[in-house]
Amino acid sequence: MKRLQGKSVVITGAASGIGRAAAHLFAAHGARLLLVDRADDVLATASAVRSEGGTAVARVADVSSEEAVQGFIGEAVRLHGGLDAVYANAGISGGGIAFDDLTPDDWLRVLNVNLIGVFLAIKHAARVMVPAGRGAIVCTASVAGIRSGAGGAPYSASKAGVISLVQTSANQFAGTGVRVNAVCPGLVETGMTQSIFDRARERGVEQKIGQLNPLRRSGLPQEIAQAALFLASDEAAYVNGQALAVDGGLSSSLPVVPPRA
Repeated sequence: MKRLQGKSVVITGAASGIGRAAAHLFAAHGARLLLVDRADDVLATASAVRSEGGTAVARVADVSSEEAVQGFIGEAVRLHGGLDAVYANAGISGGGIAFDDLTPDDWLRVLNVNLIGVFLAIKHAARVMVPAGRGAIVCTASVAGIRSGAGGAPYSASKAGVISLVQTSANQFAGTGVRVNAVCPGLVETGMTQSIFDRARERGVEQKIGQLNPLRRSGLPQEIAQAALFLASDEAAYVNGQALAVDGGLSSSLPVVPPRA
């Protein structure tokens, strides 16, 4: 069964990692895609989806720009006759800057993409979905937004903000037929986390990656995409305002290795 057959879907952060995996998976389930990223590699993602028989166009855009978000949401409606789902996945890590060295600019750079970008996606998607009386919005948060120990301060705060935004917007849209949910990945090998995996391999300790979760391994982008697919589909018709952890069980206890002083 194709869960998104004929549905118009926007995916942000689709140039690599989870967004790229979601693009391939959603297309395989029949979605007509508009893919967005600020990196030109999003064009390659769309090309690869089309080569597999899927429907996809790509746009290079900044998700923290309201004009850009309004533009690509509108384009999806024009191209595909409506908007059924949005996966607001774009995000940045903010790097490994020590807490005492962080500046307001460091915070703003992360919040603009990770939180404001998600807000804008929800806002402009809802302007299409609410009048239609239906729609699914999925956002990428993180286990770092649930408890400490899984990311730097700006990143963690931004992802906690995404979880709160999902909860508050789901209630703002009460009675409209529009659902808003989040997926909270644990440690997954993507462009954002590549340095962690590369360092582990260089030191010969790759087998220790993910050792703090009960499954004792890291996740795959495809595993996060599967959760996002569920939330975007009609199979999740009674799921709303939730933050679904896909983390190998890490957040069930979220053990922390304290940083060295």
